[in-house]
Amino acid sequence: MSKGRSNKLAGQIGEYLVCAELGRRGLIATPFSGNVPTFDVLAADEQCRTVPIQVKASRGSSWPSDARLWMKLELDPRTGVQKYLGPVEIHNPDLIYVCVAIAPVGGKDRFFVLTRRDLQQVCIASYTQYMDQKGWMRPRNVASYDNRYGIQRIEPYEDNWQLITDRLQQAKPGVLLAAEGEGLE
Repeated sequence: MSKGRSNKLAGQIGEYLVCAELGRRGLIATPFSGNVPTFDVLAADEQCRTVPIQVKASRGSSWPSDARLWMKLELDPRTGVQKYLGPVEIHNPDLIYVCVAIAPVGGKDRFFVLTRRDLQQVCIASYTQYMDQKGWMRPRNVASYDNRYGIQRIEPYEDNWQLITDRLQQAKPGVLLAAEGEGLE
């Protein structure tokens, strides 16, 4: 199987696993299969309150990201040294992310539920630690901004499903639809 196909399948599996887990918890959830740029799953409760969720799936124990999504970085083309200039102002900092560690067949999948702001802090810490060890110069490609954050960094958020239920409770209820036959005269 090609790497591209494998990655697409991992994303699809992750979205459906999140929907299934939310269903176990009494919520309705539907995936959008990459058709919405900002989120992958929409969860709803019985009061028609909804919350969008971004899903990141991995078949391993780390997730790839571009450090420039989270932090301002400058590359000195002369020396090849990167410089950290502070965090990027992110849009939708309260957007909920669910990072899924997909287990092999028969294993137990793991879910890490956090906000985009939380993930930014995780990614900054991960990239900073890696780059500090390298003197802020990438060993193979000085212009690389590949950042991997691992399970150990997001473990405090494991099974933090309460974040989603709390967010739903804070949301404004939608218009409840009348049960079939009610109010029809």
